[in-house]
Amino acid sequence: MTAGKQDYPKASNALVFGGMLTFIAGMMLLMAFASPYWIQSYQETFSNFKHMGLWEYCFEQFRYPYYQFPKLFDGCHYVFSQEYYVIREWLLPGWLMVVQAFVTLALILSFTSQSIIALELVRWPLEFVLTYEWFLSGIAFLCNAITAAFLFLAVTIFGGECWRRDWIMYPNFNYLSWSYGFAVLSMFCHGFSALFVYLDARKNWIMRKESQNLVAQMHPNPGRNGFV
Repeated sequence: MTAGKQDYPKASNALVFGGMLTFIAGMMLLMAFASPYWIQSYQETFSNFKHMGLWEYCFEQFRYPYYQFPKLFDGCHYVFSQEYYVIREWLLPGWLMVVQAFVTLALILSFTSQSIIALELVRWPLEFVLTYEWFLSGIAFLCNAITAAFLFLAVTIFGGECWRRDWIMYPNFNYLSWSYGFAVLSMFCHGFSALFVYLDARKNWIMRKESQNLVAQMHPNPGRNGFV
């Protein structure tokens, strides 16, 4: 009796739970990546600086003291917009560009992991997944683990450097906001999801021979049909 496609093993609980955590972590990372609330000023300080994210700054009637012309910066603008051209060097110190790079790479790796885990969960393409599931889970594990490491570096660097007095003026008026918090939560979720996906990869490595035999049974030798 040959194995039919309806007999293939389903994804393990470890992979299902790891996939759910990866999806939640990826959504939080996307929100942290896109939202301009990594650091924010206290409302009662009436600061000209309002809030910022990795790619956007918001000011209210702000005048940069080292710019020779009396230009006021007002509203929220993309950090690479023409509006911020004259103060871009001040807005983007080297350490912040490093944080941008780490978070961008983390986002790419997170969605790569989500795509791989999604293919494993729906078992498509079936024979490829059954044959190389240990390898796919291994790649997803590495993506999640590296994502967690990149986010750890990003939030550590940002949390340590955002109070510098040569960056946003009056740093005591500011506090780390919810976008930064989402990045921290995403880091932990990616770390936990990496653990569950690793357990799935190890199980599939042990059972790789059985999976290969199952795939072979899906394609019986047609030359033997009708012979005993």
